[in-house]
Amino acid sequence: MDVKEEPRIAVMGGGSWATAIAKICMANRERRINWYMRRQDQIDDFKEMGHNPAYLSMVPFDLDRIDFFCNINDVVKKSDILIFATPSPFLKQHLKKLRASLKSKIVVSAIKGIVPDENLTVSEYFHQIYNVPQDNLLVISGPSHAEEVAMDRLSYLTIGGVSRDNAKIVANMLQNNYVRTSTVDDIIGLEYASVLKNVYAIAAGVCHGLKYGDNFQAVLISNAIQEMHRFLNIVNEKQRNISESAYLGDLLVTSYSKFSRNRTFGTMIGKGYSVKTAQLEMEMIAEGYYGTKCIHEINKNFHVNMPIMDSVYNILYGKISPAIEIKVLTSLLR
Repeated sequence: MDVKEEPRIAVMGGGSWATAIAKICMANRERRINWYMRRQDQIDDFKEMGHNPAYLSMVPFDLDRIDFFCNINDVVKKSDILIFATPSPFLKQHLKKLRASLKSKIVVSAIKGIVPDENLTVSEYFHQIYNVPQDNLLVISGPSHAEEVAMDRLSYLTIGGVSRDNAKIVANMLQNNYVRTSTVDDIIGLEYASVLKNVYAIAAGVCHGLKYGDNFQAVLISNAIQEMHRFLNIVNEKQRNISESAYLGDLLVTSYSKFSRNRTFGTMIGKGYSVKTAQLEMEMIAEGYYGTKCIHEINKNFHVNMPIMDSVYNILYGKISPAIEIKVLTSLLR
């Protein structure tokens, strides 16, 4: 990337993960950022209060170092690096008014989901629909919960991209005293792993809601990482260490943490909530709900043996009783 000064970062989104990323980016006290939020009223409330009124409201921001935008074309034109952190089901809605070119921008996905309908990963979507060169596409992976970033708890991020140079640029900009970063070239693997860990976290939550204990949870997650590995090797054959934190670590924290939306959603389903009631009561997006359907449809082309994913699909979309489905699953795990 050919810029004389430090590239200008734009955070794209107003949710909890976008807010956490903005906090990480601004840990360098000399850095200014651009911040895109679709609604002007959210920006107005943010400016009045000095923090995001809806998400991670305990985190104060130096407003003098933030330029807010509600026009996506303006923020794209005035930024070099665009970090998208919107829920995957809403990405197309955010991009609907985009007319500015993305070809010369570094586009970073912090989205842990697949673009519905097209069933494309976010990097594939930006490449195919918006002609972003492969070298300019990056992915941010965990394990990292926004709530712990808000508390300055030590977190590790993995930046994936075909271009290691661009990945290092972004990794260096995100690293600070409570965030460690590393880079890999497995962009598609990271994206699919980020989707699958949400699906498996729903499974873990369902089992928790059904009062299965820690012994079974350990068996479930050990089988889940094997299932993830099988899928990644078929969909994107590449040399990768599935036990690294970006894969196994992200799966563990999403399946066990009290901050995990997907585990919480699954727990509610296991306790007898309907999908709609659980979604309404959470008031937040559990991306694994959408990811389950996308992976199920994608796997029709690959036929990977995925009993845990199939069970989650049957519960969420086949309306099969969680108690019956998980009992069947227990006979398939080792």
